[in-house]
Amino acid sequence: MKAIVMSQFGEPGQLVATEIAEPVSRDGWVVVKLAASALNWHDVLVRRGQYRSPLPHTPGADGAGIRTDTGAEVVILPSLFWGDRAAAPGNDFEILGDTTPGTYAEYVSVPEECLAPRPPGYSWEQAAALGLVGVTTYRALFTRAALMAGESLLIIGAGGGVSTMAQSLSSAAGASTYVTASSTAKLERAQAGGARGGVLHTDDNWPQLAKRESPGGEGFDVILDPVGLWEKSLGALRPGGRLVVLGANVAEQATLSVRPYFFGQYSLLGTTMGSPQDFHGLLDLVAGGNVEAPPISHTLPLADAAEAHRLIEAGGEFGKVVLMP
Repeated sequence: MKAIVMSQFGEPGQLVATEIAEPVSRDGWVVVKLAASALNWHDVLVRRGQYRSPLPHTPGADGAGIRTDTGAEVVILPSLFWGDRAAAPGNDFEILGDTTPGTYAEYVSVPEECLAPRPPGYSWEQAAALGLVGVTTYRALFTRAALMAGESLLIIGAGGGVSTMAQSLSSAAGASTYVTASSTAKLERAQAGGARGGVLHTDDNWPQLAKRESPGGEGFDVILDPVGLWEKSLGALRPGGRLVVLGANVAEQATLSVRPYFFGQYSLLGTTMGSPQDFHGLLDLVAGGNVEAPPISHTLPLADAAEAHRLIEAGGEFGKVVLMP
């Protein structure tokens, strides 16, 4: 089969289309013929060597395709070996494409528990883009932050995959959604997609500006921070609110003042990825018909994986980049 293989870590040019052996059937695992493979920033970190993947290696966490054993159309959950505890993954947990060969290929082998039916009405590209960002966002909002209908949510950083999915899921669940953005264009697009309001986080006083837009001006019930701006995000939270964090691409360290934190009765919740239980919760919400499919910005042939990585590293995209085998 054709697959993208990197023989060393480094720049996008390390991603080379190569002929390799197809995966073989084994107990508890299913071979999927991929129809589409979606990119995530996580794939870039794998390529750079952050996850110490074995070399040579095929990256890729997200995909959708056809089971070779039954012919069923499926979407892949990239969380492998979550374990028995819903509260957190076990010691064997990994993301597909870290050490297990991933979805930048014509075929991939995954544990059977990591497959679910392709959502009705979703194209192959949209289904492929759902897995990682969908289960990560669902767990953050509902399993960890317990977001409920009627509550308010502020999403930090409109335009990213998590942010776009969060806006769709929270709206489907009946929450009032607001955003911050790095540009007026992204802010306007988020508002066109249903966000009730938003501010530019390029303004130094954006937490105060965002708080003024919250219901009653008291701050938000939940803030989703996928970029690492904890210190500032807390400034837009209402007393007793929940800040759920799941990324650090803007800042990897945060300094919090202890006294205002405990007087504010805040909850700080860390999360990443999601369990099979979270995945089925996501798909149940999608089945309700009110969840917008992930937007797709570019669709490229599998052999153009290096160019696809250059696109997401350049930034500025509103939507997912997808490879088609």
